[in-house]
Amino acid sequence: MDRLKTMETFVAVAQRGSLAAAARAEGVVPAIIGRRLDALEEYLGVKLMVRTTRRITLTPEGNAFLEDCQRLLAELAQAEANVSAGGSAVRGHLRVTAPAGFGRRHIAALVPRFRALYPDVTISLNLSDRLVDLVAEGYDCAVRVGDLPDSSLVSVRLADNRRLVVATPAYLQRRGVPRHPHDLLQHDCLVLSSEASQTRGWAFAVPGPGGRRDLVHVRPRGPLDCSDGQVLYEWCLAGLGLAWRSTWEVQADIDAGRLVSVLDDYAAPPNGVFAVLPSMRGCPRRTRVWIDFLRKHLETGPN
Repeated sequence: MDRLKTMETFVAVAQRGSLAAAARAEGVVPAIIGRRLDALEEYLGVKLMVRTTRRITLTPEGNAFLEDCQRLLAELAQAEANVSAGGSAVRGHLRVTAPAGFGRRHIAALVPRFRALYPDVTISLNLSDRLVDLVAEGYDCAVRVGDLPDSSLVSVRLADNRRLVVATPAYLQRRGVPRHPHDLLQHDCLVLSSEASQTRGWAFAVPGPGGRRDLVHVRPRGPLDCSDGQVLYEWCLAGLGLAWRSTWEVQADIDAGRLVSVLDDYAAPPNGVFAVLPSMRGCPRRTRVWIDFLRKHLETGPN
């Protein structure tokens, strides 16, 4: 078994959503793709995918393996690019997008530092909580926080991220403390509007049968929503409701007593901060170097 080839096949199927789509992209019949996946699962001794005639669903082991495969393949591509590029300069224009709040706090300050290292690179930074279409809008790389939607894009994990439900002490005294995620439906919740990137709702780990914890998503409602996460944060600090925010944004407020974290017993496992790009094939060296730079500065966790 060619383990590198089967890893590439596994990633292609996961990203494209079907054996047929992966087979078309490679120019082979779906049966070949299926045999590679069977061989990979037999070698690993775990089920990576649940395959039906309609869809493919990754198992928990498959999700973890996908992330590792993408990282390893990206590092291999980087090593090959470094060798082929030799000592050539990193140059050209780099178009980057990031969530507004996270971008202001953690990405914007890194841009001039990157340019100091690579003065032949010019950079356009777009800050928006809208889910930017990288291919249609011509971006080289996106920084995204949280769960990633299923797509054919390539993702590289940069850091861990955890979200908390928070509110001011005054709001909780006035409206009460939610004890279960479903209690959020009775509260004023500050949510990203529908055109923003947080489309699945707020994630929680809820006890299920047999002692396991199931990940569920709740779509809370409230009188206010906004496409800018920074505005939601400021509304939350003003005592206008509950918000689901990342620790990099609210931890200092919790430590100072300005905000209180609730529903901690139901907190979902950490997700991630990712660099997302259309493809590793033909990826400009400036983009690869930028991603390595981000990982180096964010891997210990944004703070």
